[in-house]
Amino acid sequence: MPVPEWDPDAEKARPGYLYQRMADHVQARIEAGEFPPDAMLPKEYDLVAEYQVSIDTVRRATAELRERGLVVTYPSRGTYVKS
Repeated sequence: MPVPEWDPDAEKARPGYLYQRMADHVQARIEAGEFPPDAMLPKEYDLVAEYQVSIDTVRRATAELRERGLVVTYPSRGTYVKS
């Protein structure tokens, strides 16, 4: 099932933390197979452009995904979906 497109204006208007909603969206993309196991997530600045959020929001969303056990980050190599 395709994941609905991210609507930055609608997401920023909703109550709650933006980084959690972004993490939820990326998690849905992982679960839908858009990012399969062992795939590298887009680079931070690519996610900034795609989601139209700050670099801090991207970093917090990535940290949230790590806490959920969905991804692992290797310094200077990137963030990968866990197998």
